[in-house]
Amino acid sequence: MMPIAPIDAPETATLRTTPSGTGAELAALLHGTGTASLDRLGWVRVTGADRVRWLNGMVTNAIQGLAPGSGCYNFVLNAQGRIQGDLTAFALEDCILLEAERDRIPALIALFDRFIIMDDVELVDISDTRAGLGVLGPTALALLEEIGFPAPSIEPMQISGASWRGSPATLIHAHSPLVPRFELWGEPVLLGALEAALVSAGATPCGPESVEQLRLLEGTPLYGIDIRNSETARDLPQETGQTRALHFTKGCYLGQEIVERIRSRGNVHRAFTGFELHGEMPSAGSALTAESKPAGELTSAAAIQLPGRAEPLQLALGYIRRETLEQNLIHGLPLEYPGGTATPVALPYTGS
Repeated sequence: MMPIAPIDAPETATLRTTPSGTGAELAALLHGTGTASLDRLGWVRVTGADRVRWLNGMVTNAIQGLAPGSGCYNFVLNAQGRIQGDLTAFALEDCILLEAERDRIPALIALFDRFIIMDDVELVDISDTRAGLGVLGPTALALLEEIGFPAPSIEPMQISGASWRGSPATLIHAHSPLVPRFELWGEPVLLGALEAALVSAGATPCGPESVEQLRLLEGTPLYGIDIRNSETARDLPQETGQTRALHFTKGCYLGQEIVERIRSRGNVHRAFTGFELHGEMPSAGSALTAESKPAGELTSAAAIQLPGRAEPLQLALGYIRRETLEQNLIHGLPLEYPGGTATPVALPYTGS
């Protein structure tokens, strides 16, 4: 593996793409290549001789099993098993890099600091040191190769070093439930030139709205929106359907007892799924009902103009009671929300 470009160079910048219209952007993301800013993401560097053992006891996935260059998605729980945050951890030779929503990193570090007692562990927020560019879509890798970016052959959830026109960069193959996703991290000037070259080669700059629509089609829950930790909702890991965040044989970690208890007893009472909506667009948190009884809630929703479809798809993500979902699928039990009806759909959404 090529050496990974240090992600903590002493320069601060944010890369922003110029969107070209949501319909064209989504078409590029689904059938071609789109570029998008990653300025909502940030980084924490974890160093120290005890970093692997300590972090393995703090998150839900197996940190001790990561080979250099590999990564895994994780939840951070409290002692009651409720989700306090999420992150992706990447193992390097001399540190572990944590990728998370940038605005949540201070709270994440504060939570972690409480559990560093006699451990040789140091956490540093390095979010301001690099810019990030997302390159997404079925032709993303081919287009990177076309502009001369020597993209290494890496599987999803891997990180690798690369260079372009003599400048170092970091490449990540991100979680990709519907279309390939790559992240490029490096100097702002380099990423600006990379994006310009990709657009000249046929990529479409995409804004937050089309990227959010792709997230809904993928069915990936977002912490703070679909994964809640508030006075009214505190979600458990298995309720989110994100089994990729869980490892059941790694040993003890904060909140593990609750996660294991749920696994040993069977399923949780609620399931995270997608819904096709018919009626008015709901607000976030709208209640789902079945026969006038509470059945769940909608957490994200958007009207998505899919390529080749005459009318926009009204798609939502949310939670539904498992017995209600079963009754809907087997007996057609109607689901309602204020202003319309909801039909459960499989995720990722492919239209079939």
